[in-house]
Amino acid sequence: MYKLYWCRDTGAFAPQAIFEEAGIAYETVPIDTSKGEQHQAAYLAVNPRGQVPALALPDGTVMTESAAMVLHLVDAHPAAGLAPAPGSPARAVFDRWLLYMAVDVYSADLHVYYPERFTDDPAGAEAVKRAGLAAMDRGLTILEDRLGESGGPFLMGESFSALDPYLAMLIQWHPAPAEVCARHPAIGRLCEQVRSRPAIAPVWDQHFG
Repeated sequence: MYKLYWCRDTGAFAPQAIFEEAGIAYETVPIDTSKGEQHQAAYLAVNPRGQVPALALPDGTVMTESAAMVLHLVDAHPAAGLAPAPGSPARAVFDRWLLYMAVDVYSADLHVYYPERFTDDPAGAEAVKRAGLAAMDRGLTILEDRLGESGGPFLMGESFSALDPYLAMLIQWHPAPAEVCARHPAIGRLCEQVRSRPAIAPVWDQHFG
């Protein structure tokens, strides 16, 4: 069985949404980051970087990076229909947008909330934060445009995919998610679609409620 090392309001939302949507058996191991449990020896033995989430596969292999977990799970469980077939043109589109979100938007979010990681000048942290927020907003504008191109309501068009909970997760991490959804109505509609899916709604409440 899969074992997801979990904390609310983290990248654990993305794989957990896939587990629930696809009906895949898994267990969660809570890691209380408010108590620093991610830096304790027991968890560092799982993920030496001390980051949450981590995912132990049924054979014991440990994964980090939520986007990598998404890629693995959609390929390990193709019957769930949460990604196009590997090697197909549609899969190239899927991979493009997942990695864009992970590399550009997720990274910008880290600059907003952890600016001290990206400068050795304490006086420069506020500028890093502003730049991160501007980069995040630029990235979300591009994703709003993508929803227009795809015809929506999802990033792959009419079909829900694992991209959609990933984007909805990033929106919840924005300092002003309601403003984002008002400014980008297609993203707002996507977030509501994700939040209201019967399998995902309880996970949404766990993380963002």
